[in-house]
Amino acid sequence: MTWPDALSPEFLALVDLPTPYLVTDLDTVADRLLAFRAALPGFDVHYAMKCNPSPEILATVHAHGGGFEIASLGELRMLERAGVDPAEVLYSNPVKPPAHIADAYAAGVWRFAFDSPNELRKIAQYAPGAAVYLRLHVDDASSSFPLSRKFGAEPSEARDLVVLARRLGLRPYGITFHVGSQCPDPLAWRAAIGLSGRIMSDLLDEGIVLDMLDIGGGFPSSYVSPVPAISSIGDVVLQAVDELLPYRPPLLVAEPGRHLVASSGVMAAGVIGREVRGGENWLFVDVSAYHGLMEAIQLPTGWDYPVWTTAPGHGAMPTLPFTVTGPSCDSSDTMFHGLHLPASIDVGDVLYLGAAGAYTVSYASSFNGFPPPTPLFVGSSVHAALVR
Repeated sequence: MTWPDALSPEFLALVDLPTPYLVTDLDTVADRLLAFRAALPGFDVHYAMKCNPSPEILATVHAHGGGFEIASLGELRMLERAGVDPAEVLYSNPVKPPAHIADAYAAGVWRFAFDSPNELRKIAQYAPGAAVYLRLHVDDASSSFPLSRKFGAEPSEARDLVVLARRLGLRPYGITFHVGSQCPDPLAWRAAIGLSGRIMSDLLDEGIVLDMLDIGGGFPSSYVSPVPAISSIGDVVLQAVDELLPYRPPLLVAEPGRHLVASSGVMAAGVIGREVRGGENWLFVDVSAYHGLMEAIQLPTGWDYPVWTTAPGHGAMPTLPFTVTGPSCDSSDTMFHGLHLPASIDVGDVLYLGAAGAYTVSYASSFNGFPPPTPLFVGSSVHAALVR
């Protein structure tokens, strides 16, 4: 199982909370951050807070020297409440509301991503003189969640866009890209770094020397299927930086999100019903796609959370395949199909879903009047006042 050491099934059995709840081990977050740094020496780590913006996680990352990447003014306000200096934040969303640009700039944010002429004009108007970094369209086909349809300038447009930024009074600052979320292929970063290097070379002809290369996120976390170790990805990235760039920018950045927090969390979902529909075994639980398990319905093959239950005999035969669905009156909140669970499972038992620390509470709503999972934090890595 992909399970934090501190959150064993024996420990979870002692948790005295009604389901659903999400237990997060903050020491795991700190350990993942330190391991990431060790794998990518020389890189500044800016946590992509969209995947889990819990104040306790922000405090843990901040306390251990991590920086932050934001996608909105709302996220910046959360960081300000956590004591983070806006001047240290990267605003990496390539398309931003004008008011968010203006207010973030007024707060002290000075680096903004862009991928189009229209975005450059917005930034020039609402954050005059700001530093800007170009989001490139790169190959993200190997990732679980590709992002290139929505964001990224074509490489053929890159030189003209950066020159336009300078003409608009902005400061050409860097290049960024994203190889897609949960990317298992280290060579995806090498290819994107090579592409960035060619653009950096082209810009030298314009007298433009960039200060930053931001290799984005996409670093995978282990669920059930194995993924490359961060040290293996780090080796490929460091070699590519040495071999494929015309010069080493003063600032190298990575924006891990899922990789830092996914394995820190375990979701507890209570069984509220068991039925047979059309010959299928259906299990109804009190957390659904709308209450934190959205990723379970975003992929054609589903999401492979490691699962444990309190049902007698878990881990032993016999088992049955179950269709697992949520508590709402919307059938589309069905998360798992053919999930093998103990044949004895019934109302009152609990499903524990491991590797649930990313893109769960950040997606969770109170759809149909059912509350999102209650957050619970354990660990010694943050100030005691922030641990619930």
